[in-house]
Amino acid sequence: MIRYTLAILVMVVLAVILQQFVPTLTGFFGSRLMLVPLVFLCSAVTVPTPIMLLLAFVCGFLTDAQNTLGPQHGDPEVYPPVEIMRFGYSILLYGAMGYLMQGIQPLFRQGRWQFSAALAGVAVLVYLLAEWLLVNFVRGGFSLGRPTLLMILSTSALTMLFSPPVFWILFRLAELFGYRIRFDGLTKKKRPPTLTA
Repeated sequence: MIRYTLAILVMVVLAVILQQFVPTLTGFFGSRLMLVPLVFLCSAVTVPTPIMLLLAFVCGFLTDAQNTLGPQHGDPEVYPPVEIMRFGYSILLYGAMGYLMQGIQPLFRQGRWQFSAALAGVAVLVYLLAEWLLVNFVRGGFSLGRPTLLMILSTSALTMLFSPPVFWILFRLAELFGYRIRFDGLTKKKRPPTLTA
């Protein structure tokens, strides 16, 4: 369990680094692949709640640390400026997304990981909409234009499409480190022997 958790933390750090090199798809409504939320969401369904909360803290902390760099210290494509938001708000959003993923953990344990892949897109959509609501609340005005809505929807869909490879990596890591992700639906329960007269 500890080695698997450490492997996930390494994946999160690699996702933070790789996120800097993921371009914005201007032809696809300005969407982008959100690697850190993707790794977090796929991992959140494979671990117990305390580990999920630890991952939410680490991912939220790193996300806020990137955002506080701002355009003056980095590329605004990589570090989108979030105006007047307090450091730590992403930790709460990651925690909420994690609990959303934990809600379908019984289905995941039965071998239905496809639901988790679809819910990853929904969770990214909820994350982006919640962030949009928070930013607009702090600004004091709400305006959701068609381009912003299309960008949020396409980012969610793009992130969801990349969840199967992340699940595949997590399954291999679990196998490598001896962490058991139980798939109750894939194992047949043995019937007790019947006595015959």
